[in-house]
Amino acid sequence: MSQSHAQAYFGRRYTLSASHRLHTETLTAAQNRDAYGKCNNPHGHGHNYVVEILVGGPVNSETGMVVDLAGLDALVGAKIMARFDHANLNADPAFDQQVPTTENLCRTIFALLKDGLPAGKLESVRIEETENNFFECRSVPSEPLGREDH
Repeated sequence: MSQSHAQAYFGRRYTLSASHRLHTETLTAAQNRDAYGKCNNPHGHGHNYVVEILVGGPVNSETGMVVDLAGLDALVGAKIMARFDHANLNADPAFDQQVPTTENLCRTIFALLKDGLPAGKLESVRIEETENNFFECRSVPSEPLGREDH
């Protein structure tokens, strides 16, 4: 593959602070405590999340970049930071029907960004919740088209 056709990737990190309580009405109080442990604290708890966005695509011959950094920052600022930074995730409509686990936050951020990029394709969203816990949501490759049987 020549350099002009090579796929390249650009990653960018953002930090946001948010709180949540891991709890679901479908479980009893004891089951919630067993499933979520200290994260089921009725008063919630907070994290300083590190959110990594990875965009892939061809390198623009004019700019030499996969994605416009200012455009990506504007998108993440408007769709992610303004919505989730210093917020209680339990109060966000995205978590009306799902527990605000970091897995679900990761999937929500992926869905909010995937169609709005200024260029390239969203390859993954990775969230570091603590020094030991991280979560990742990746783009699923398109399945090859099968033959239709008549």
